[in-house]
This record gives sequence, C-alpha cells and structure tokens, in this order.
Amino acid sequence: MLEGLKVVEYATYVAAPGAGAIMADWGADVIKVEPPGGDPIRMFFASVGIEGVAVNPVFEFDNRGKKSIVLDTTQDAARDALLKLIDGADVFLTNVRPGGLKRAGLDHDALLARNPRLIYASLTGYGLDGPDADRPGMDSAAFWARSGLASLFRPKGGEPVALRTAFGDHVASLAIASGVLAALYERQSTGKGRLVEASLLRTAHYVGGSDFAIQHSYGRTATNRPRADAANPLINYFKTKDGHWLTMLTRQGEKDWPPFCRALKLDHLIEDERFSRAKPRRAHGPELVAILDEAFASFTLDELSARLDAEEMVWSPLLTAAEAIIDPQTIAAGCVVQTPQHEGPPINAPGSPVRFHGADDGPKGPAPKMGEHTRAVLAQLGYSDAEIDAFYASGAAA
Repeated sequence: MLEGLKVVEYATYVAAPGAGAIMADWGADVIKVEPPGGDPIRMFFASVGIEGVAVNPVFEFDNRGKKSIVLDTTQDAARDALLKLIDGADVFLTNVRPGGLKRAGLDHDALLARNPRLIYASLTGYGLDGPDADRPGMDSAAFWARSGLASLFRPKGGEPVALRTAFGDHVASLAIASGVLAALYERQSTGKGRLVEASLLRTAHYVGGSDFAIQHSYGRTATNRPRADAANPLINYFKTKDGHWLTMLTRQGEKDWPPFCRALKLDHLIEDERFSRAKPRRAHGPELVAILDEAFASFTLDELSARLDAEEMVWSPLLTAAEAIIDPQTIAAGCVVQTPQHEGPPINAPGSPVRFHGADDGPKGPAPKMGEHTRAVLAQLGYSDAEIDAFYASGAAA
C-alpha cells in the first residue's frame, strides 16, 4: 500500500521506530538513521543484565524491513548528508526532543522550508509546547504516570503497578502512523506537507478517554476496586473448577442478567430484588460476588465455555502470554507473522495492527544490522567512493 513512500526515521528506542516498522510492513522504504554506536534499544537485553542472546526480538519487532545508516550528525558532513536524504523524502519521523532538533537545524520550520512537501512527524514524551516540551519522557513516565493512567489502574489502597514493556510506546506508534497517513492524504490535494505531532502524554489521555471524559464532566472517576467491591459485580474475573480464570462482561441495560443467571444455573436469582437491577446489585456487590464465585467454581472451563456461548454472553478466558501466542484465534486473526532473519529461519513476531486482504502487509525483511546500508545510501545521494571513505575515516559515518 505504501510502496514508493520514502521515510527517513531519525529516532531511537520504540515509539517512533514502531511507527516506522508499521509503514515498512506496508511497503514504505524506511531509512533508519542511527547515532554512532547504534540505537540503544539494540542493547535491550544487556541493559537488564542478560548477555549472549542471539536474537533481540524487541529490536527486531520495531525495525524489521528497514535500512540502517549510521551518521554522527554533530559533524557538518554527516548533517549535510542527512539533509540531502530528507530533501528527497516524503516523511521525516523523529522522537528527538525539540530543543535538540532546533540546535541541529532539523526543526520543522527549517526542514519544511527546504522540502515543502515533507510530512514532518514528531513523537515526543510531552509535546512540542509547554514547560516540559524538552523533558525526556519514556512511556512509563509520560504515558503511564504523568497522564494519570497509572493512578486509574492502581488497585484501591494498593501500590502502583508497572507498565509492561513499551506498552505506551506502541499505542503512540499507532497514533503517529495514522497522523502521517492523514497528512499524506491532505498532501494529495494541497501539494504541501505539514507538521504532524503526537506525544505519549496526549496519546494516554485519548486511550483513557472514557475515564477522563467523566473526570472532566463530573470531577471524579471510579477507583480500580478489588473484585468483591467492583462497581458492577458482573463485569469481573472468576475462577473455574479446574483453576482457570475468565473475565465476564455485560452489555448496557439489564438484558444480560437473565442469561447470565441461566448459564450458571442461578435461575432463582433472576427476580431476586437484591440482584435483579444494577443499583441493588452494586449495593449487594460483595454478597453477589461470593455467590458467583461459588457458581463459577462448580464448572470446568470447557463446561462454562459451552454454557456461556449458548447464552451469547461476552466473556473470555484469561490466557498467559505463552497460551495467547498459540491460540488458534490469534493465528486466524493474523496476529502472528514471520520475520526473516539474516541467518537461519524466520522468527515469529506480532503482526502490524491492520490487515489488508490480498496485499503483502507483513514484514519485508529482517531488522538491519547497524550501518548495514550506510555506504549504499550515501552512494544513492551522489557521494563518490572517495567521499564515502572520508566519511568513514572521520567517523561521520559508520
């Protein structure tokens, strides 16, 4: 879908490179510009004390199908090469803080003056304006803690819970990728590029939008309560006879209460005044959860699966990561793709978030080795062999 689109990715770690990987899967030519020593996420396992890992799936996932060029943009020659590269690009994707870009002459005003058709995509922790625009912001800080999401997920009376690896980053990857595509569509009619800005902070406020909308309107929102004290006792987790957890959800209104009871052989509760409506169910929540716990514990998961499906209830087993990646529905939905490797067989990895039926929408190649394409890209920009050798000799390129 994006064949012919040229993206220059001047970014490290996860959020912006994740957007680059999505566009690479969809056919874009993504050139990853790395600093000397490479993108730090290449050292993901070493940074947590694990040595000798043959494959870094964290780096592979967000960089598959790209080209890698190493430039020391503190040197004029390397900076000029980067500008030449950007002059011929459709998209400049960066997560460098605005102050650093301004000092390097790589801010959006400067680059759009050089290339008016450029889509300048900025993904930062806190946005381009305000007192914290230049504050470093990874997802656990900007997306999770500063946004208020961590407090929303924190169990009532409990300690904060950690965000899983790059969770907020990948949500922001979706945000900036969609913004880039909207700007490209606009460019078809105007002929002009534009600045597209996303931030971990703003993305978090959108992701938590239902709770934040309630907070805006009513000045408060519900706490994340223990199971027995859930605001809606039916929207909860329950454990089966054979030790499996599952989650139950109900639709708005009261239509799900009778089938919920029938599935659990609790027909006698359908007209019980304590539980027949949402308000009394909430008032008698702990009592109801205890009754439901006993009912769920009398069935195996297979038995409940048949009974809940027969009543068309909304539910799901609670899978581990190991179970989830081999779930037949995961495979059928295209959630797992194979990423080619430089050596050896392909490795399984999560697919991009959207499927285009009939199109090649999967990984186009392995993640690049550091600087694998430096010489070839510089040659395409018109540099001679002698000039490229001088880049390497000075350390301007690697």
